[in-house]
Amino acid sequence: MFYVNDLPDWIKNSINMFADDTKIWSTITSETDSYLLQEDLNRLELWPKKWLLQLHSEKCKVMHVGHRYQTTYTTEDHGTTRTLQQIEEEKDLGVYTTSDLKSSMQCNKAANKAMSVLRMVNRTFKRLDKEEFLVIYKSFTRTHLEYCVQSWNPHFVKDEEVMEMIQRRATKSVKSMKNKEYTERLRYLGLTTLKRRRNRGDLIETYKILTGKENVNRDTFFHLIDSERQLRGHGLKLHKRRRRLDKRKFFSQRVVNSWNCLPEFVVEAPSLNSFKKRLDDHYKDRGLL
Repeated sequence: MFYVNDLPDWIKNSINMFADDTKIWSTITSETDSYLLQEDLNRLELWPKKWLLQLHSEKCKVMHVGHRYQTTYTTEDHGTTRTLQQIEEEKDLGVYTTSDLKSSMQCNKAANKAMSVLRMVNRTFKRLDKEEFLVIYKSFTRTHLEYCVQSWNPHFVKDEEVMEMIQRRATKSVKSMKNKEYTERLRYLGLTTLKRRRNRGDLIETYKILTGKENVNRDTFFHLIDSERQLRGHGLKLHKRRRRLDKRKFFSQRVVNSWNCLPEFVVEAPSLNSFKKRLDDHYKDRGLL
């Protein structure tokens, strides 16, 4: 820990660190931007020498997101210049990120992992009653489908179906439910579709960010509408910024309409638990739960 505390002071561009992982990034609009990023890499090579450490350049990779400049980056490894490997995908903290920022790979990986757990459960239990199913499903299967989902919400209908298919199959393992319609199984089990749960999760995360219960800068995600310009609704309405079509699936964009439509008594809940309770009651009143 003491070794890395001063590392950000050596870097001019943006840097993010977690445990033993470090990421440096910059918006590349010209050759100058690319040169400055290479300068950061050069400084990064000097930093471990101060602490008598060794930089494993073979583990360093570069991902281009969005821009089409033909740029390459290098590091020095024992006097040899090594060109950093360019990648199209990378697993980071359990989430697969691709250079096009689409979530299809992550959806497939999450669905496959959840399906493997579901198969194991089905091999172990021939039939489950309602209470047994809910404990096992919520603890061991659905968690894979919802892990860090705010950062990789499905972009396409096909991705949503890949995820929902797991829950469809899982609910058939409940006694006397196999031949029932999916909506009827959900109603009996007290569940909702995964799409509805993702929307609920987005709203909960938005509440935490706007009320300071999440340790992030809310201005990074949202811009509040000036209270003097609001004609109706609650006092924490969000401005929806203009974005390209392929950017509207990201958390800070997709949640705006749902959040702005919430009634005042939900948004102004005094605590996180009361917000969840009021949100669920609001959905029940509208017949959405």
